[in-house]
Amino acid sequence: MTEAWELSATDALARMRAKELSPVELLASVQARAEVVEPTVNAFSERRDEDALAAAEASAERYATGEDIRPLEGLPVALKEEVPVEGWRMRFGSLAVDEIADETAPIAERIFASGAVVHARSTTPEFSCTGYTHSKLWGVTRNPWNLEVAVGGSSGGSGASLASGTSTLASGSDIGGSIRIPASINGVVGFKAPHGRVPTGSPYNLDRYCHDGVLARTVADCSLFENVVAGPHPADIASLRPKLEIPEQLEGIDGMRIALSVDLGSWDVHEDVAANTHAAGEALIEAGAKVDEVDIPWNLEHLMDTARRHFAAIFGAEIAGAADAFPDLVNDYVHAWADEARAMMAEPGSFLRGLSQEAEVWAPIGQLFETFDALICPTWTVPGIPAGDSFLGQLFDAGGGNDRQFTCYMTTPFNILSPCPVLAVPSGIAPSNGVPTGIQIVGRTFDDVTAFRIGAALEQVRPWAGLAPFAG
Repeated sequence: MTEAWELSATDALARMRAKELSPVELLASVQARAEVVEPTVNAFSERRDEDALAAAEASAERYATGEDIRPLEGLPVALKEEVPVEGWRMRFGSLAVDEIADETAPIAERIFASGAVVHARSTTPEFSCTGYTHSKLWGVTRNPWNLEVAVGGSSGGSGASLASGTSTLASGSDIGGSIRIPASINGVVGFKAPHGRVPTGSPYNLDRYCHDGVLARTVADCSLFENVVAGPHPADIASLRPKLEIPEQLEGIDGMRIALSVDLGSWDVHEDVAANTHAAGEALIEAGAKVDEVDIPWNLEHLMDTARRHFAAIFGAEIAGAADAFPDLVNDYVHAWADEARAMMAEPGSFLRGLSQEAEVWAPIGQLFETFDALICPTWTVPGIPAGDSFLGQLFDAGGGNDRQFTCYMTTPFNILSPCPVLAVPSGIAPSNGVPTGIQIVGRTFDDVTAFRIGAALEQVRPWAGLAPFAG
């Protein structure tokens, strides 16, 4: 018998609307699941049981009367800890920060207004600055598919919570892959919308690489959540109007032309990841698309140099300030970020050079989208890295080796190309460690719906669980 915590968001909503399940029962089931798995997985930085119960009871009353049922009414949603909520304590994963938020971020505002029951806040690395999730403050968040493997980051707690059944939806943010990486390695779905689609608080609303967004277990759940948080907001000048709605019923992909690249030109990709990417391509052919493998003339070092110049000038500068002020409190990976940012900022004209390089990154993709409706590629090069390891100064194997863990992320090019929507979905399980792998579905600029159509078609041909087989 399926327990309430196992239900997808859309299934849980259907049962609550049919009065077969109450929001209080759903919350209790998710909380009971957390009691079992959280001591090991460690996906939550904070549980808000009292507030959640009050919200669930209010939702139950709405369902009882049948009036004013909101889009996420009664669904337990985990909020990434970096998202400010007025009056809530903010730590940003750091021993160096302890403050009270004086405003509520647009994404949180919309999640609360949608009727969601925010029952927990999910873990991040310190300052959300890397693609794995551990910190001196919160310890190590572990992958519910294989506890020795990292959950990705920076929205790692959100991905792990969904996969272990302790939330039905979870928020994330993505400045270099921080939604898509944990979606991939936890076997769930994540969406990096085009910049401006989901409003963001200042000043990062003006950073084109930066996106607030959503994670879920299924494509339908992800589109449901995306439709709640997307749309113009008076506090964000960069937010796009009019609001785009992902249709509840998505068209098929018969005749659609999809490009496939395993290595994006120069990444060193593990054989498990490559095999599952090709398998996803075969499934899309089965769904009716025309899939062609393409060569993309990107150079890895050029791409990473481009991204680092941007990071150094904006995000890196803030991190360097914290590292300077609290050298003994911050994590090793924060110091590494700070050192790189200082070096880049010392180079005259660094940011301007990065902008020129961004145009070079776009050129071949612009040409590719003249022929193809979308591009699919892996989310990152490896099926996993050990939990709790920062990989600083080390080599790791991705079918070869390199000394920068940053380069295993195949996500960052699409922060450079921020107007492109990217839906991250599972592509299979890695035989080498039993952990999910994933692909990115990259749409033409601002064409979110096509990315969701492809994701839904793949899910129909090759359904995924969205839940790890972890008993606690």
